[in-house]
Amino acid sequence: MSFQVRLTVDAAEDLERLFDFVLQRELQGHSGDLDLADRALQAIKDGMATLRTSPFTCRKAGSSPFLRELVIPFGRSGYIALFEIIDSETVVVAAVRHQLEDDYH
Repeated sequence: MSFQVRLTVDAAEDLERLFDFVLQRELQGHSGDLDLADRALQAIKDGMATLRTSPFTCRKAGSSPFLRELVIPFGRSGYIALFEIIDSETVVVAAVRHQLEDDYH
């Protein structure tokens, strides 16, 4: 079984926001690694690719068995993608956040 993975507009904006945050932090001299933002974005994309084959292995994110969270490790922390299994063919990523953020935006 293979699922199509789609992103909502909000989730796509989250990816841009997370990329920009890491890039700005590195430009301000955190460690000066300007490739870090690209690697973080790639880690998120690689993590979300697992949703094509095994979305039900991710932790539940509420009372619905179809609303779930994917934990994406990166560095000392990582990211979390909130997604919903719509049907037997479709997974929709609703939001992505850094693990240290309080909640989804």
